[in-house]
Amino acid sequence: MKTARPPRPAPPGDHAGLRARLAIAEETLRAIRSGEVDSMLGAGKAGSQVFTLNGAEHPYRMLIESMNEGALMLTADQTILYANLCFARMVKFPLEQIISSSFRGFLAAADLAALRLSLKPAAAVGAKIQIHLLSGDGSPMPASLSIRPLARNGFPGTTFGIIVTDMTETRAGEELLRTFSRRVVQAQETERGHVAVKLHDTVTQMLCAVLVRSQMLVDQLPARHRPARGEAKKLHAIIRRTIKEVECISRNLHPSVLNHIGLVASLHGISTEFARRTGVSIKLVCAKLTLRLPAGIKLALYRILQETLRNIEKHAGARHVTVHLTKPGHHIQLTIHDDGIGFDPDHHPARPEGKGGFGLLGMRERATDVGGHFKVSSILHAGTEIEVRIPLPSAITTPTRPARKPVEKRP
Repeated sequence: MKTARPPRPAPPGDHAGLRARLAIAEETLRAIRSGEVDSMLGAGKAGSQVFTLNGAEHPYRMLIESMNEGALMLTADQTILYANLCFARMVKFPLEQIISSSFRGFLAAADLAALRLSLKPAAAVGAKIQIHLLSGDGSPMPASLSIRPLARNGFPGTTFGIIVTDMTETRAGEELLRTFSRRVVQAQETERGHVAVKLHDTVTQMLCAVLVRSQMLVDQLPARHRPARGEAKKLHAIIRRTIKEVECISRNLHPSVLNHIGLVASLHGISTEFARRTGVSIKLVCAKLTLRLPAGIKLALYRILQETLRNIEKHAGARHVTVHLTKPGHHIQLTIHDDGIGFDPDHHPARPEGKGGFGLLGMRERATDVGGHFKVSSILHAGTEIEVRIPLPSAITTPTRPARKPVEKRP
């Protein structure tokens, strides 16, 4: 913004000074007429004052017109008072048809409620919402609206300035990231399965053979060789513990136990193993499930609990953990709460650096991949709660007529 200062009065008899100040005044008038100046600094009773000139908005209007984002000015009833050419290109409508029309015509019905809340006078600090703009050919365009209330400027009611950002490329990037994450998870599960099979079919069998040989060695050593028998017994015990540890690693890598004993028993298994290894108290409460869950949902819930317990062990410093598996309506819900140190979810990295896992991002993608919703609630020094809510396929939520019990025939 350029501000012109008026020329100072010249001393009496100073003709050269008068001519110089007259030249300054003429130059000031020329700058005002050409739009180079948008305010004047003058002397008032309370000191220097700035006086804004009519038409001073011209440079800013040119700036808005040249923006790569849409710009709007709305009334409280959503009438469009102003729109720039970029917005007209976004919605594929002539600019003259947009001015004085209703902004509601460019919004899907689901987004109208969010817009009304943002245009309330109470929203004095402005708002930012995600919506879909309806263009002239009927195609929806994802967009972000940044809304700020404006000064009245002679209008009888409140007006709002809106910056419209095209989110098409951003959403495409997010979808690409989700696809990439999904492929990484699938590749991870495949590789885990291969490693688990190798451990079970090769390493475990070899260790079992060594275990048998060590027992034979204990049996064949004479009783008088107590030191040697003692060492052989210790070796036998170490091999037995190693076999159990390898079996545990194999189950964690590929939980084939899900298909054999079911989800609830599998969650009990990893919860018990977590409490034994860490000493952290864990309470698992599971609703009685009378339906057969799809393999993808069971694996997602299993992995999310497994990753959450791993994060609690490494970062939370918790003493108590509670896990609830419930079935509200046509959904299945897993809720995990700990009393650890907590964190700020808005400034927490989705992937912990150097940990090799995908952390919250990986859990969110697992839930999204089966159509679920993932929510994290955490407060510093007040613990963390993770909630996973997954809709059940209609095929397994439709009630079926119970099978008739076979009649027992007596000989």
